[in-house]
Amino acid sequence: MTRNIRLAPWLLLCCTVLLAALAYEPGLHGGFLFDDFANLPSLGATGPITRWDTFFRYVTSGTADPTGRPIALLSFLLDACDWPANPYPFKRTNLLIHLLNGVLLFLLLRRLGTAITPRAGRSSKRVDAAAVLGASFWMAHPLFVSTTLYIVQREAMLPATFTLLGLLAWLRGREKVAEHALWQGSTWIVAGLGICTVLAVLSKANGILLPALALTLEFVLLRPCERASHRAAPPSSYDRLMLLFAWLPTWVIIAYLVQAGWHGLTVGISDTRPWTLGQRLLTEPRVLLTYLHMLWLPTPFTPGLFNDQVGASTSLLHPWTTLPSLVLVGALIVFAWKGRNRWPALATAIAFFFVGQSIESSTIALELFFEHRNYLPALLMFWPLALWLCDATPATRQPSGILPARSTWPRTRVLLAVACLGVLLAMTWARASLWGNAHDQALLWARLNPTSARAQAFAAQAEMSAGHPRLAIRRLEPALRLAPDQVQLALNLLAARCAEGNLDTPALASAEHALATTRDMGTLLTSWFGRAINQAGSGGCPALDLPEIKRLLLAARQNPRLVSNHGRQQDIYYLLGRIAIKQGQPAQALSLFNAGLREQPRESLALSQAAELGAAGFPAQGLAHLDYFRSLPRPTKASGWNMGRLHAYVLARQNYWPRELARLRDTLLQDLHSSQAPSG
Repeated sequence: MTRNIRLAPWLLLCCTVLLAALAYEPGLHGGFLFDDFANLPSLGATGPITRWDTFFRYVTSGTADPTGRPIALLSFLLDACDWPANPYPFKRTNLLIHLLNGVLLFLLLRRLGTAITPRAGRSSKRVDAAAVLGASFWMAHPLFVSTTLYIVQREAMLPATFTLLGLLAWLRGREKVAEHALWQGSTWIVAGLGICTVLAVLSKANGILLPALALTLEFVLLRPCERASHRAAPPSSYDRLMLLFAWLPTWVIIAYLVQAGWHGLTVGISDTRPWTLGQRLLTEPRVLLTYLHMLWLPTPFTPGLFNDQVGASTSLLHPWTTLPSLVLVGALIVFAWKGRNRWPALATAIAFFFVGQSIESSTIALELFFEHRNYLPALLMFWPLALWLCDATPATRQPSGILPARSTWPRTRVLLAVACLGVLLAMTWARASLWGNAHDQALLWARLNPTSARAQAFAAQAEMSAGHPRLAIRRLEPALRLAPDQVQLALNLLAARCAEGNLDTPALASAEHALATTRDMGTLLTSWFGRAINQAGSGGCPALDLPEIKRLLLAARQNPRLVSNHGRQQDIYYLLGRIAIKQGQPAQALSLFNAGLREQPRESLALSQAAELGAAGFPAQGLAHLDYFRSLPRPTKASGWNMGRLHAYVLARQNYWPRELARLRDTLLQDLHSSQAPSG
C-alpha cells in the first residue's frame, strides 16, 4: 500500500507528460521561422560537423551573448550536423526538453513543499499532488508553445533546465548542511549554485540569475516557514557558502544592471531602437503586467513572435496605463516581501517572477516584448493555486506548523483542477496545431497584430507563396501608408506587384523612400536584394531590372541612419558589386567589393567576394581582391574574454583562414591560366 502511495504522484505526472506531448504533437510538423535562419545555418558554415576541427569551429561560433551560448549550440548537434536540415528533429528535441523541465519542476515543487510543511502522511500526499498539479499547469500552458516550437528558443529553455537542476542541488546541500554533513552539503551547493549557474549562462545570459533565484526562495519562502514552525535556521557555515555562491554573483548582476542603466541614460543606446532607455524603463511595467495577464488568463492564440506593435511609453501619462502599471508592479513587489510570512507560496511565486525578469525587462536595451521571456520566470507561477486546490497551503501562522483542516469540499477542488488542466491542454493543442500550419499561422498573427509591420509582411509572404499576390497587395498598401519607413512592407509590396505583373512607379518610389528613411533592415537587405539580383533579367519582373535595383540600393546607402553603420554599408557595397558582375563590369565590381571590405575587413567576406568574382569568370579580379585584403590593416582584437575571441583563437590554431585563402588563390590562379592558355 505504501509503495502505491509513493508511486501515485509519478503515475499522475506520467499521465500529464503524455497528455502534454499529445497536445504539442501537431506543432512538430511546422517549419523554421525567422531567427532559426539566422542561427542554425552555422551548422554547415564551415562544412559538415563530422570532425573535431569543424566541431570546435561550430561550438565557438556563437555571437548572441559574450559567452556565445555554446551549450545551446551543442544541443543542436543532437538534431543535425549540417545545413540545410529537417526541422522536425529540432522541434522534437525542444519538446523533450520542455517535458523534462516539467518533471524537474515537479521535483522542485515537491521538495519545496516538504520543506515548508510537516512530513505527515496526509500532508505529504497533498504536497505531492500540489507538486504534480503545479508542474502540469506550467507544462500544459499554451503561452509556452511559442517557446517550445520556436527552435532557436531552445536557448531560453536550457537555462530553465539548469536552473531547476541547480535549485534542486542547492536544496539538497542546504538540507545536508542543516544535518551537519558540511562536506556533502558544500559539494551539493557548489554543484547547484556554481556548476549549474555556469552551464545555464553558457546556454543564455539570463541563466546567471540562478543564485538570485535561490536567494529569493531562501528569504521569501524557506526562512519564514522555518520561523513559523520554530525550526532552526541553517548554521553559519551555510551562510558563508551562500555569501560566496549566491550573494556575490547577485551583487555583480545588480552592479552590471545599474551600470548599463547609467550608461544608457547618459550616453544613449543604439540608433536602431526607436525609443530611449528611459522610455524602455517606463514601458516594461506595462509589458510585465501583460505577461501576467497572458499567464493567468490564457488564450489559445496570442500575438506570437511579433512585438513591434508594442509602443513605448513616452511619459508617465502617455499612454495612460504607464503610471498605473508602474504603481501596480511596485505594489506586487512590496506585497511579495511584506506577505511572505502569511502567504509564503504566493509571495514566492510573485518574487520569483520579477527576479526572473530582472535582466531582460530592465536596463539592457533589448526589444520591449517577447513571450519566451516568461518561460523561466513563470516556473512557480501556478504552484500557489495548486497548493490551494490540493488543500496543502502552509499554515505559517500556526505555531505547530500543522496544515489547516481539510477542506469540506475536496471533490469540487478536484473537479476544478481537472477542468483547469483540461482547458490548458485544449488551448495548447489548438495553438500547436496552428504552429504546424505556416500559412494559417501567418494570417492569424497578422489579424492579431494589425499594427505590426513584421506581421503584415509575414502574412503577405504567405499569401504570395500560396499564389495570391493580389491579396498580399491589398494587405501591404494600407499598412505601408501608415508606416512609410517600414522597409519590409515596401520590399514585399514590390515582390507582390512583380508576381502580379504590374509593378508601377508609385511602388518603386515607396520602396526608395522606405530604404532612405528606415532605421535598419537587418538581414532583409541582403536576402531580398540577393534574390532580386538573381532574378533580374529572367523576364519575371521586367520593371525591376538591374538599374532599378541599383537605384534602390543607392537610396539605402544615402540613408543618414545607415551612414555610420559599417555592417549595412558593407552589405550595400557587396550587393552593388554583384550588380556590376552581372552587368559584365569586373573592374567596377572589384572596386565596390574593396570599398565594402574597408568598412569591416573580414577574412570570410574577402573569401566569398573573391570566390564570386572567380565563379563569374573574373579570376584576375578575384586575385586582386585577395591582394587588397592582405594590404588592409588587421582589425583590432576585441578586449576581454568572450566567445568571439575564443573562436578567433580556434581558427588561428587550425590555420583555417590562411589555408582557405591559399586554396582559393590556387583555384583562381588555375582559372586564370586556363583562360589565358591558347585554344586549339
